[in-house]
Parts: sequence; structure tokens; C-alpha cells
Amino acid sequence: MSAVDSDHIFVRQISPDETIALRHAVLWPNHPVSHVLLPEDCRGSHYGAFLPHNDAPVAIISVFKESLPIDMSQEDAQDEVNSAAAARFRKFACDPSYQGRGIGTKLLSHVFEAAVHELGCDVIWCDARLVTAEWYERKGMSRFGDGFYKEDVPYIRMQASLKP
Repeated sequence: MSAVDSDHIFVRQISPDETIALRHAVLWPNHPVSHVLLPEDCRGSHYGAFLPHNDAPVAIISVFKESLPIDMSQEDAQDEVNSAAAARFRKFACDPSYQGRGIGTKLLSHVFEAAVHELGCDVIWCDARLVTAEWYERKGMSRFGDGFYKEDVPYIRMQASLKP
């Protein structure tokens, strides 16, 4: 697949409701729609990546101001990181027919910028499906903490400094 010309992708803030269909279809299609709803959706910022002439986003992501989780076994080592203002992104999904074309990368870069300029954050983090960890590492994120499961899906936490 070739990359989509970034001039033809635009990112804009969207409502929480505009994220639901893609969240459900990509992340947890075998669950009821309620499974992808977050109680804190009303407090987050939600973004969609759009192609020209598409009314629906082809990729979505939600971001919240939320501290890094504290790993008690590494509390001293994490003190400096935990004292930083942090943002967490969640429910990042790209329509499978558009994956591998740079759309998710552009959307994630936009969210990194929004976390700095709109939320005043120094660090960003997420719970990533283990199968996507290498992709996040190529975007400048690193793994932290122990792996865990959400249902039968393995996850790892990822973080990135947003300081220049």
C-alpha cells in the first residue's frame, strides 16, 4: 500500500459520538457498542482523520489529561516522570482498509501536538495492544511497566516525552 499524500488528509476535533462506530468496528467488533463507550468521554478531546469527500473519519483517537500509572516497585525511578503533566490517548482506531498509509501516523502526531499546546502536557501514554508496540516504538514511544491482558488481548503500556 502506498502512503496517502498528507495534504489530502485533514485532522479535526470531533464529538465523542463520531468516534463510536469506528471504535466498535475496529477494536471490539464482537462486543456490544456499549463496550467501547468511556465514562470520561465527555471530558476528553476527540480527533478524526478525514479524506476529501468523506463525511466519516477513517481514523479516530481520544485524548485525556491523565497521570501516568504508578508502578509501586519502580516508584522512585518514576517520580520525575509521574510529576510531569501527562496525557493519555485511548481508543485509537483506523479503518483496516486505510491502515499502512500514514493516516494513523498523522493523527497520532496531531494528538502529540495537542497534548503539548492544548493540555500543557510533558508526556503522553497509552495502553497498547502488544501487536502494535513496535509501531508505537517507531513513533518515538517506549514500553513501560509489565504487560497485562484486557480479556484475552495482551497489552503493554507505552509512553513518550513531549519535551523538545
